[in-house]
Order: sequence, then structure tokens, then C-alpha cells
Amino acid sequence: MGLFSALLGNAGTIDPVKLEKEFNNLLTENENIEMGFRLIRDTFIFTNKRMIMINVQGITGSKQEYLSVPYKSISRFSIESAGTFDLEAELKIWISSEQQPSIRKNFTRSVNVYEVQKVLAHYVLK
Repeated sequence: MGLFSALLGNAGTIDPVKLEKEFNNLLTENENIEMGFRLIRDTFIFTNKRMIMINVQGITGSKQEYLSVPYKSISRFSIESAGTFDLEAELKIWISSEQQPSIRKNFTRSVNVYEVQKVLAHYVLK
């Protein structure tokens, strides 16, 4: 992921094996990381059981929030692919019956947003 994309807050893909080593303490028994993305300091992870969003806070980054979203609580989601002149694709996720998307993430062209959608569809539509 380039510095320009990182400064814009766009996500870049991270190796799932690296993520499993780094965030092993968050995973339950038989839970595996399917894919993950980093947005500057924050991390967005899809496991076989839930989504985990790690929000790094403060100047030093020593404080972190871990948001866990079970797939069963996702009511709908959408993707918007990058256009000819767009720099990013967008993912929107609605939790339960909320009117506005609870989660919005932008992804660089290096991330296949259709693969992100495929993982979500696989688990949400079970």
C-alpha cells in the first residue's frame, strides 16, 4: 500500500498468517482469519465466525478498541467498485435494522472488493 493511499485512509491487504500471529489472543477455538486489511494504524479482519475491527487510539497507539461483529447481526451490505477515475472502492455494512450503514470502509484498487463481498456473502447468507 502506497503512502498516498494510506494517508487517504484506504485499506491494503494483509497476509492472514501474519494477522493470526499478531491477533491470536482475540480468536476463539476453531476460528481462523480469512482476510484482513490495514488502514494506516487500524485493522479490519474477517474470520470464519465474525468481523473484528481494531481501532488504534491516541498518539502512542497503546490504547486499542476491538469491535467484534458476528455475521448473524449483519442485516445487509453493499460494495461500490472503483471507477475509471476513482481511487478507491467502498464497503458499507448495516448492523441489525439500522437505517444508515454502521460501518464504512474504503479500499485501494489493490484490494479486490469482490473478494471482500464474497467472504461477507458466504458468512452472512448462511
